[in-house]
Amino acid sequence: MLTARGIRQMPGGFRKIPRGHGYLKIGDVARLVRISPSILRAWEALGLVSPVRTRSNYRLYTPHDVKVLKRAQFLRRVRRLNAPAIVLLLKRQGIISTRDQSRPGSLGLRLRRLRLDAKLSLAAVARATGVSVGFLSALERGQMSASVATLRRLARFYDTNILALFDPSETHQPHVRPADRRILEAGSGVRMELLAWGNAVMEPHLFRIAPGAGSGDAYTHDGEEFLYILQGKLEITLAEDEQHLLAQGDSFYFESSTRHEWRNPGKKDAVVIWVNTPPTF
Repeated sequence: MLTARGIRQMPGGFRKIPRGHGYLKIGDVARLVRISPSILRAWEALGLVSPVRTRSNYRLYTPHDVKVLKRAQFLRRVRRLNAPAIVLLLKRQGIISTRDQSRPGSLGLRLRRLRLDAKLSLAAVARATGVSVGFLSALERGQMSASVATLRRLARFYDTNILALFDPSETHQPHVRPADRRILEAGSGVRMELLAWGNAVMEPHLFRIAPGAGSGDAYTHDGEEFLYILQGKLEITLAEDEQHLLAQGDSFYFESSTRHEWRNPGKKDAVVIWVNTPPTF
């Protein structure tokens, strides 16, 4: 089947590109826009552009895509906007379309693309991660949110990290203003604000945890963790039965390889400085 652009649609959703098509490869576009291919792929995941895919799964970009990307790069460098804000602004200005796209920063969109890129069914991912098919399907459609423990299992399965599921648009950011923090909503009542990123040694967060909210399940990973309670209370359980109730002003350290889970047992939000080393999310 031929599309309106004269591109032949192939089985499986790929396309046969005619000679003289005028499209650009990802490396060419990255040089023209002066961004890295990894940032370009991240912007695609946010819905900024939708390149044509060949039968060999190569990305090809139109001159219009390049124009949009150059505008995005201007907003990033001059106006200091982060990627989700750029997408939102360009949609409001009518430069990119809101049709058939998930909201900016959609976790579900990224999870679906990771699964499709791996050529896996929902059932296969469910078997490997212990998450139900129905929940995975709802998560990909943006109808459900996932706990920190569930997101960690999915990120590990896809050989990535939790941060990359939300906003992988910047590779290094030592100076972060409050309005520019990466925001991760990890399940009901857990808000994670990344305070700096790109460092190979540590990763600092500001956690805001609603009463009764928590990690969902226990989990483990490599590294070490340090917590400082700015407000409220946090109950953390290590191994099977070692419980610690932390209150405002308390600090706590533990090795991440110890099975751990946590929750807010108080009646008001808990606000916690939480540092992982090395970066794990």
